[in-house]
Amino acid sequence: MAVAKKKQLKKEITRGRVYINASFNNTIVSITDSLGDSIVWGSSGAAGFKGARKSTPFAATTAAETAAKKALEKGVKEVEVFVRGPGSGRDAAIRAIKNSGIQIVAIADITPMPHNGPRPRKRRRV
Repeated sequence: MAVAKKKQLKKEITRGRVYINASFNNTIVSITDSLGDSIVWGSSGAAGFKGARKSTPFAATTAAETAAKKALEKGVKEVEVFVRGPGSGRDAAIRAIKNSGIQIVAIADITPMPHNGPRPRKRRRV
């Protein structure tokens, strides 16, 4: 019994969001529509970098450029950028998106910060 597939509707998305997750080991760039549904993504690992080179600003630039090119093909023209994490690829990824031709409307840092953190270890007695 063959099941009929639904045909995907192609919707033109002009405004979106870019989420840059910059960890110490990798940089992941996700481009979503305004509702938060993912359109395209790219990462340093997917760009072909391995090991210590994956965490460099150049790898983040490459990942952001590939994601931005794919998003431009889908019709994204302006984005809000949300940056999370302490990695070295934060600024490089933002610069790459700006240079790709997508207009950046806003930049926000959404790095999680502990309000007080965990309880410290007890004092060492010698």
